[in-house]
Amino acid sequence: MDTRITDPAQLPALFEERLNAGDVDGVLALFAPDAAMRTTAGQVITGEQALHQEITGTVAAGAHLSNTPRHALITTDTALLITDWTMQLNTPDGTRISPTGTTANIARQQTNGQWRFTLLNPLGTA
Repeated sequence: MDTRITDPAQLPALFEERLNAGDVDGVLALFAPDAAMRTTAGQVITGEQALHQEITGTVAAGAHLSNTPRHALITTDTALLITDWTMQLNTPDGTRISPTGTTANIARQQTNGQWRFTLLNPLGTA
């Protein structure tokens, strides 16, 4: 899989595509090595193992994500990506839920020119 991302505005669509395909490794390839994420439960996680566990759990819950980009504010090597999202997934008791929100994610251009998420906040300003 080609993970070359030269436009940070592509990241939300790629996240959606890979998550919906159940491609945990493909989702994680969008993250910088030192990325952190605030989960929808409000917990801040860092590190490859914690991120892998979070994405794996989301995929296992039968998640289907729909992203609608709102803003991509881009400077030389940093981007703020604001995206409205809706996700359908199963709770542990099997109930299908559809949470929604607006992200406030930060991406950085890596030394090789590629863009990766460094901070993911699906709860936006909440």
